[in-house]
Amino acid sequence: MTAKTIANGILRALAILLGIFLLCYFLYTIQSVIIYIVIAAILSLIARPFILFLRNKLKFPNTLAVIVSMVLMLGFLTGIIGLFIPLIIEQGESLSLLQVDGLESNIQNIFNQINTYFSAKGINILNELKNIDFTSQFKAIPNLLNTVLGAVGTLSVGLFSVLFISFFFMKDSQLLKKGVLILMPKNTETRFSKSLETINNLLSRYFIGLILQITILFIFYTIILLIFGINNAIVIAFLCALLNLIPYIGPLIGAFIMFVLSMTSNITQDFQTEILPTTIYVMIGYFIAQLVDNFASQPIIFSKTTKSHPLEIFLVIIIGGLLFGITGMITAVPLYTALKVILKEFLAENKIVKSLTKDL
Repeated sequence: MTAKTIANGILRALAILLGIFLLCYFLYTIQSVIIYIVIAAILSLIARPFILFLRNKLKFPNTLAVIVSMVLMLGFLTGIIGLFIPLIIEQGESLSLLQVDGLESNIQNIFNQINTYFSAKGINILNELKNIDFTSQFKAIPNLLNTVLGAVGTLSVGLFSVLFISFFFMKDSQLLKKGVLILMPKNTETRFSKSLETINNLLSRYFIGLILQITILFIFYTIILLIFGINNAIVIAFLCALLNLIPYIGPLIGAFIMFVLSMTSNITQDFQTEILPTTIYVMIGYFIAQLVDNFASQPIIFSKTTKSHPLEIFLVIIIGGLLFGITGMITAVPLYTALKVILKEFLAENKIVKSLTKDL
């Protein structure tokens, strides 16, 4: 091997590394655009069965079916925002600077009741909490609100971008598929095309299954909160149900939110006779709903939509979380489903692949 050959090899390797670095930098720079495309693709997959229903059953023209679907999705989004307005207004009034003293007094009062309750039982775990300076904490809220308002412009651009991309993905269901196939070698285009069609069908069912799961939890939570007279029950139930999109961690966050909002809903009442029992009953109902979800609705929905064993789903989510955190937990199941379809198409005779994909 000559020095020239070695030098050329080194230069080629450096060029490849430089190309990979530039590609990663480019992808990092346009990460917001990639996120818009991913969200738009998910929305188009969710809307796909409805668009097909309008086109095939009701004989709608393709463009009209897409427009109707997008109008319904926007209506749903507007309805969600409308649900949160009363809660936001109520919290805004409570946290306004004009009422900080009253809010501090109420919170200090509930802590005093908690301390009295536990002190009567010989437990002094809340003594240190009585001296907390609540006022200084709440005065930081206006700065937080300014930050939120500053993000509204960016959110508006993101929403418009997602809707614009979604329209074309829904209008031409092959658009994303064509974009992926451009990157594939010619001799594998047919196989990848078949795989992408299967992936589209499975992921459409998966995302619809997620909506069904959230709906079931939403109904459970709403009933529980309404029974015990918690304010803004529908909004709290929807928020806690939505957090279940984050596997395992989401329900814990939802439990904390429901615990806090259940206590603050009756903040002016007696702690021992009203606040504590109501909160305990609400949390018992919450954990019963979680048990139903974890051992009944979730395994059935996931196994039917992704055609994977519940143990597979559990392990994949855990591995995704260990590797990539919360993002990995959320994306683990759809990515694993897509990987299984591709492996079945290209490595169908492999013993491990055959075992994992026997139900596909």
